[in-house]
Amino acid sequence: MPDSPHILVVDDERPIRRFLSTLLGANYTVLEAANGAEALHLVAAERLDLVILDLGLPDMDGVEVTRRLREWTSIPIIVVSVREQEADKIAALDAGADDYLTKPFGAGELLARVRVSLRRVTKEAAEPVFTIGDLTVDMNNRLVLLRGSLVTLTPTEYDLLKTLAKHAGKVLTHRQLLQTVWGAAYEGETHILQVNISNLRKKIERDPARPVYILTEPGIGYRLKVF
Repeated sequence: MPDSPHILVVDDERPIRRFLSTLLGANYTVLEAANGAEALHLVAAERLDLVILDLGLPDMDGVEVTRRLREWTSIPIIVVSVREQEADKIAALDAGADDYLTKPFGAGELLARVRVSLRRVTKEAAEPVFTIGDLTVDMNNRLVLLRGSLVTLTPTEYDLLKTLAKHAGKVLTHRQLLQTVWGAAYEGETHILQVNISNLRKKIERDPARPVYILTEPGIGYRLKVF
C-alpha cells in the first residue's frame, strides 16, 4: 500500500513485531526495527508517519531513542511498554513521546491511538484553525469560539489552550506545559498551571467539574480530547 501511512514498529521481541505488523498491515504500510540504532536509521532513511516504540531495547533505552529523534523530527511516537510506573510514563512523555500505552493492551485501543496521532499530524499540516467538538481555536487570528460565540481568554489562558490544541489527543506533562507557556523557570510551578486550567475549564466547559474537553491524566498532565 504505497499511498497509505507508513508506520515503524520498534521492539526487540520478534513475536510482538509480527503481531503489530499483522494488526496494522491491513490499513498501513509497516516497517520493523529490533533495536534503537536500527530505528534511528530507518526514521532518517524512510518516509515515515508514525513510530510505535518499546522502551526495553537491547542497545539503548526507548526514552533515549525518543530524545534523539526529537532533536530533528516531530514524527509522532507512541510508546508501548510493560513499564507501568508513573515515573516511566512521565520520562517518556517529557522526552517527546506523543502517547504511552502499557502492555498488555487491546488491539482496538492501539488502533484508536494510531488514528488519533495520524489525524493530529494531518490537522497540523493542513490548517491553522482547530475545531474540536463545539470548540474552535483560530490561531491566525488568536480567536476562540464555543458554539459559535466568542470566548474571552487571558493571553496565558489562550497560549495554554493553543498548546493543548496543537497537540490534541496527546498527553502533555505538567513540565511540558509549564515550559512551553511560562518558560523553563516555571517548570516546578504546577499550582500556576492548575489554576489556569481551572479558569480555562470555567470558560469552555459546560460543567467544569466534569470536563469533556480538557482531561486530566492523574499525576502526569493534561490532554485536549479529540472527538
